[in-house]
Amino acid sequence: MEGNVSSFTVGPLPRGYGVTIGNSLRRILLSSIPGTRVTGIKVKGVNHEYSTIPGVKDTVIDIILNLKGLVLSKKDIGVEWLKLKKKEAGVVLASDIKAPAGVEILNNDLYITEIDRDGLELDIDIRVEKGVGYLTQEELMEREEDVEVLLVDTNFSPVLNVKYEIEKARFGDMVNLDSLEMTVTTDGSISPVDAVKFSGAMLTSYFSIFNEESLQVEGQFISDVKDLISREKEEVKEELEKETYTPIEVMGLSPRTLNALINGDILSIEKLTKCTETKLSSIKGFGKKAMTEIRTSLGERGLKLLGDD
Repeated sequence: MEGNVSSFTVGPLPRGYGVTIGNSLRRILLSSIPGTRVTGIKVKGVNHEYSTIPGVKDTVIDIILNLKGLVLSKKDIGVEWLKLKKKEAGVVLASDIKAPAGVEILNNDLYITEIDRDGLELDIDIRVEKGVGYLTQEELMEREEDVEVLLVDTNFSPVLNVKYEIEKARFGDMVNLDSLEMTVTTDGSISPVDAVKFSGAMLTSYFSIFNEESLQVEGQFISDVKDLISREKEEVKEELEKETYTPIEVMGLSPRTLNALINGDILSIEKLTKCTETKLSSIKGFGKKAMTEIRTSLGERGLKLLGDD
């Protein structure tokens, strides 16, 4: 994870599911994540976007294009108005915009335009909204009531790019599995992690329509992700235990005691130290003499039975 770019790995998955899940997440990420964008502006003394403002370097349409680059964070749905007002000569940046409570500008260094000389007033009201998808000028015209507003077509999505690849994966003896490798880039108004969580929750909400009663059909053929994770952890645990496996034979026990432990499936010193006195006593042929012998041998190695003080 670096800045507004994060990489995710999902696996192991059944063969073909990498593409299924990757493509579904990508479509949601690019089209359905809510974001905040400029949808219109009002410029003092200007009534159409092809105008120029005396003393201002950029045309109105260039200023609109620059304002479309604003990265905004807004919690509430609905319309808010921002104010850009400046008289001094110099470069105009996003940091010169005054935002109301609840709206935050995240890229304050964004270039808006430049004023050539002092005394010339640049006065712009900026309308921002929170939404999803793409909003065309035609759609904005249908609802617009203020003739002074210059409309700005908008792509609300805060996700800039999503790419994924499918790699081969294995789980135990199964080698024909998928691993989904996905990289998500956002504009900073939402983290890639939260964007992926939102997408997963949206997919879940829609897929749940097909099984409102939560009935599992042919359950033996449906992978339980929690079960897979549990089994994977168990395999890791077993591998760790193998790495610290010390054969019980090195303890130099009497043949009778050694045979009793082997019959009880206690084959390593590590497993022996996890046994209680009660468990050992339940093994056939394991008596008090064997118990004393075990404790003495473990004590020589600085070890003890589970539950011993």
